[in-house]
Amino acid sequence: QLQLVESGGGLVQPGGSLRLSCAASRFTLDDYAIAWFRQAPGKEREGVSCINRGGSSINYKDSVKGRFTISRDNAKNTVYLQMNSLKPEDTAVYYCAARTGYYCTNVPLNFDSWGQGTQVTVSS
Repeated sequence: QLQLVESGGGLVQPGGSLRLSCAASRFTLDDYAIAWFRQAPGKEREGVSCINRGGSSINYKDSVKGRFTISRDNAKNTVYLQMNSLKPEDTAVYYCAARTGYYCTNVPLNFDSWGQGTQVTVSS
């Protein structure tokens, strides 16, 4: 199992921004499809965004399109999720996940490795 470490969560007011980071050691993130999921209390884990192996394809959950941006920095072996115009309904624990496949999917069971999660709270 791969080790993934998320960071960057916190408390932010509605309309604010946060950048989440997903870092890895001992393996190259660009060799994997990487996704961000989130889980709010009492709700199922849902896919937010995914970038495929190599970074040629990206997808987003409809409710975050135009506000969130996923990207890779291969030199830092890190995947980011830039979150702008945050809303209270974005409040959740955010997880990054890796799968040993080329393509993206929004099904959690298709991912082999997970980080520990980082809390994002959007509140005034």
